[in-house]
Amino acid sequence: MKRVARRRLTPDQYVDGILAGDRTVLARAITVVESDLPSDADIASEVIERCLPHTGRSRRVGITGVPGAGKSTFIEALGIHLADERGERVAVLTIDPSSPVSGGSILGDKTRMEKLATHERAFVRPSASRGHLGGVGRRTREVMLLCEAAGYPHVFIETVGVGQSETTVRSMVDFFLLLMLPGAGDELQGMKRGILEMTDLIAINKADGDNRRRAERARHEYQSALHLFPAAADGWNPQVVTCSALAGDGVREIWDVVMEHRALMESNGWFDRRRSDQALEWMREALLFGLEQEIRRDPAVGRRLASVQQDVLHGRVSPFRAARELLTLFRPPTPG
Repeated sequence: MKRVARRRLTPDQYVDGILAGDRTVLARAITVVESDLPSDADIASEVIERCLPHTGRSRRVGITGVPGAGKSTFIEALGIHLADERGERVAVLTIDPSSPVSGGSILGDKTRMEKLATHERAFVRPSASRGHLGGVGRRTREVMLLCEAAGYPHVFIETVGVGQSETTVRSMVDFFLLLMLPGAGDELQGMKRGILEMTDLIAINKADGDNRRRAERARHEYQSALHLFPAAADGWNPQVVTCSALAGDGVREIWDVVMEHRALMESNGWFDRRRSDQALEWMREALLFGLEQEIRRDPAVGRRLASVQQDVLHGRVSPFRAARELLTLFRPPTPG
């Protein structure tokens, strides 16, 4: 049976639904924002612009970690704590790795957070990274703003967690949490300095049963590693804690650390400074993406692109020279 595409709403309908906290409309608006269809670009832009005045008040938390660290289990435990025990709404943006062959999402579903995904106070949205670097999706910033406009005071971003390149998330969140496993040893040796320097909190997950002693040893090792770095300019001293998301141990205490961090950042002015930096980074990212799209749509580039790609593929032209040629062909549209 052929699937019939759902009719797009008007910008007014999207905005009204989002501001009313309608999760169905929010999900549909996100689909438009993530769409690559040129026909959706104008609608997405208008919706984002009109929602922007209603954003900026949430707690933005980025959560990353090594594969198998239990990111989804931890986020669900934290989300349930906020939704059930505190009666607060939480939005979770999970970024799933994309297949390099088909471009489709490998894990794109909500089965890993089944309880939270069906909670009336939660909104869980899986999105494919679609090859975007930094452990996040290309439209993660925009999606986060729509969630804020929909009235979610807490927005969690779960990154892909497949490598050390996933640090872009730091430029869009207020708090950066790194989940690790007991037994730091080899992981500590392989952990790049950059991601440790950007971390606000390291949590050693799965600290239960026979893992408790190893988790405590890992905590001491990571704490010692953090002491080697110079003090952060914002005055925050990163901490290392242990927890068990499966058992619920330490989850509440981790949220207390998030709140403590927010209070310090607001009191010393770093919260506003970081949010301003995030806005500039968003502008730069949007500019680069927009330029790439304009270059691809340029007629002269379009006529030459396929043959240049073949030249690079067969080693007849260097990638650098090919890029220079295409940039030379590009002619930005002139005002009429």
